[in-house]
This record gives sequence, C-alpha cells and structure tokens, in this order.
Amino acid sequence: MSSTLSYFRQENLPHIWCPGCGHGTVTGSLIRAIQRLDLDKNKVCIVSGIGCSSRAVGYLDFDTLHTAHGRALAFATGIKLARPELKVIVMTGDGDCTAIGGNHFIHAARRNIDITTIVMNNNIYGMTSGQYSPMTPKGMYGTTAPYGNLERSFDLCELAKAAGATYVARATSYHVPLLIDLIEAALQNKGFSMVEAIVQCPTYFGRKNKVGGPVEMLNWIKDGVVNVKAAASLPPEKVAGKKLIGELHNAPASEYTADYDELIAKVQRTYEGFQGGLYGCASNSD
Repeated sequence: MSSTLSYFRQENLPHIWCPGCGHGTVTGSLIRAIQRLDLDKNKVCIVSGIGCSSRAVGYLDFDTLHTAHGRALAFATGIKLARPELKVIVMTGDGDCTAIGGNHFIHAARRNIDITTIVMNNNIYGMTSGQYSPMTPKGMYGTTAPYGNLERSFDLCELAKAAGATYVARATSYHVPLLIDLIEAALQNKGFSMVEAIVQCPTYFGRKNKVGGPVEMLNWIKDGVVNVKAAASLPPEKVAGKKLIGELHNAPASEYTADYDELIAKVQRTYEGFQGGLYGCASNSD
C-alpha cells in the first residue's frame, strides 16, 4: 500500500488555505479512502471547478483538471464517457456546485453517471470574500448579506436523492473517521455518489457570524448534527433543527456509461444486420 505522501505533489506544498480551514481535512480524508482501496493512481482522474475547495486538485498527484466555475461535473461527465474505466472524482464547494453548477449537479445525479462528488460545504463563498451561497443558512451574514441572508438554503443531500443519485452521505470535518468511511463507500458505488462534507471557514463565515475561530467552529458544527443511526432512536425534539450525518441513501441502479455502451453495441448489431441483409439481397439479385 502506498504512503499518503505519494498521492501529493509535494513540490506544490505547503497549501494556501487559511489557517483552520476545513478543506485540507476533506482532502486528507479522500486520500485515505483512496489509499484503503489501493486504487491505481493512473486510473483515477480528479476534477474541480473554481473556489477555495477547488484548489485541492493542484496538490494531488493524479491526472487532474482545474476547470471553469460550476462546470466540474460537465467536464467530469465528458471524461467518464470517453474513458469509462477511470475512477472520476469531483471536488467542489457549496457555491461552485449548488449555484452556477446546480443544473449540472441535478443532471449528473439524474443520469446516475459513475462519478463520485465531494461537496465541501462551508456555507459561504470563501475565495471571493465571503458572499452568501445557496447553502448559507437563513439569517446568517455574508459580504452580500450584511443585514442577514433572507433566502432559505436547501438540503443538498435531499436534492441529490430526489434527482436520482444512488449513493448519498454527509459528514463533517469534525467527524473525520466517518468522513473517510463514507468517501470509501461512495468510491465503490457504481453510479452517481455524493458526499457532503460540512466544513469550517473561520476567515469569513466564522468571523462574520461571530462563531469564533477553528476550534469554536468545529464545536459549532458538531453541535449542529446528529448521526442518522442515533436519530432513529431519539425523540423528535433532540433531532429538530439538526442535520443528519452518515449514510443517507444507498439504492444501486443501472449506470449511465454502462447503459451507453449497451446502446452503442445494440446500434452496431442493428447496422451490421442491415448491411448483411442489404448485401445479401444484392447477391441474390445477381
């Protein structure tokens, strides 16, 4: 089994994330999941869009693409269709994935294409100075919401399930062993998998909302979630207002690139049969 360092472009380190940022924790969790599965580095492709989270691919020693804002899943879809044997992973943020990239997210889930998407949700646009995102809770503050966010956020895991994803899970940068386990399971699912990782952004979200620094934010995140297994036996008042973490949906279904290959083979057989019948008729007429 390779060491974790072998998965990094060490010449690009140290990273440029802010002190206390949760994105490094998620990146490390992905690497540990890949290490556990002993995936061939030459058969893994990691794609990102734009944002703090999307800087991760620059540090990872795989075939990687740092693409346009919101378009990571579009690029990943093209890669998977061209090279279905590859393990394609998308690393994206809540703004990148759910705002400009929201439509790509819905349709990648609907197709059930075999892409593992890790959404690092810090509830804010971190790279561009703290604007609110579609995942910013109502009432919270951002650069573009100086008096509080009026918009309701949505539940990304419920959206993924409704759109057709076959594996959906959520963890946090506090619950690292769980996060590694869920990413490992997602990588083994043959279909569209989404793991939402709730992470801290002390520089913008924590400061603007007076949550505190990295330690305080991790405790705030911990207090805002409950494991789905524990929730089943808790009274409603203990679960109210909290997000569920753990494996939330696992329903295997036919995968898009496999179906696509079958369709191509069917068309090819039909064409060959047509050609054979055509030439046979020509031969008989002679």
